[in-house]
Amino acid sequence: MGVTAMIPNMTFQQLRDEAVSRWGEIWDPGADRLEIMLLCPRKERKLLELHGDMIDHGQPVMGIFHRPRGAEDLLAEQGFDHRDASFQFVNVSNSDMGIWMQQLVTQEGWLRSTVEINPTPFSVGIPNQRAFERHSILCFRHPSLPNLDKYYLPYPIHALVGKAFVSLPRRQAAELARQQAEILGVGLAKPEPEIVEVPVVEQPPEPVDEEPVDEMEKAFIQEMMPEAEEIPLPTSDSKPILQADKEEVPLPGQEAKAESQSDESIPLPDAEPEVDDTPAIEKEFRALVQELLDAGVDPSEMMSDVRMEDINERALAQNFETWPVFMQMVS
Repeated sequence: MGVTAMIPNMTFQQLRDEAVSRWGEIWDPGADRLEIMLLCPRKERKLLELHGDMIDHGQPVMGIFHRPRGAEDLLAEQGFDHRDASFQFVNVSNSDMGIWMQQLVTQEGWLRSTVEINPTPFSVGIPNQRAFERHSILCFRHPSLPNLDKYYLPYPIHALVGKAFVSLPRRQAAELARQQAEILGVGLAKPEPEIVEVPVVEQPPEPVDEEPVDEMEKAFIQEMMPEAEEIPLPTSDSKPILQADKEEVPLPGQEAKAESQSDESIPLPDAEPEVDDTPAIEKEFRALVQELLDAGVDPSEMMSDVRMEDINERALAQNFETWPVFMQMVS
């Protein structure tokens, strides 16, 4: 299955420009890709963020959420309440698009349509707004949400800035892509040269020619060297004095001191207090989930709680995944 990573302050254009350096052989620069729009209930946004973890896809899939700031009234005119939905744009390869949407369409009944992407009117006053040509893209929405004909953006889709949720394919898919690229002879990095360590053989030192010594000089050197004294070896009668043979005679007053010390108990050091290294955001999240459970709130309804949405956003900023903890507590 895929592995989802969150990269803050990114655009689709930046991700594509850095794809080769980020993902290497996993990324196929020649693959055709397209952008689609997904509309899900806001309480199910977390499921959409981690959707790639359940999909066996072959190329990285990139998703960026967008909030329609300034265009709320334009959506309301179409009978669409922006507070009910989360809006995500997904950049996916053509070969993975069917796999990415299969579960949502066949099992959850998501509906397919097209939506017209329009530039937000300049009268809204969004800073650094850019003009672009309006166009239609493929849209999939949850069956609980109404149809949306037009959506408004201050910039083109490839220039939207936000938290990018990138789902990378599993290792087996990456290896398959590498093998296919090797067969086709494209998209492979040149292998680094193999470094072979050659053992260093130490050469013996070359003999140094000694200068001849005169016979008289040899005799003089022998006379100057002192004769070694013979030291008699210990006999069986002699016994070396060992440290253990020395009897220690206690000084006056030491006997009483030793007895008093043996009677007294030596206090053990206090055990170090246990340190709770649980992050504060995790404690806050667990406390909120437990509070909702105690109140009898169904787990499927918990994500619609305003406090849950707030803590999810703060947890995401601290790289803390709330979903595994949530599933552990409600299972």
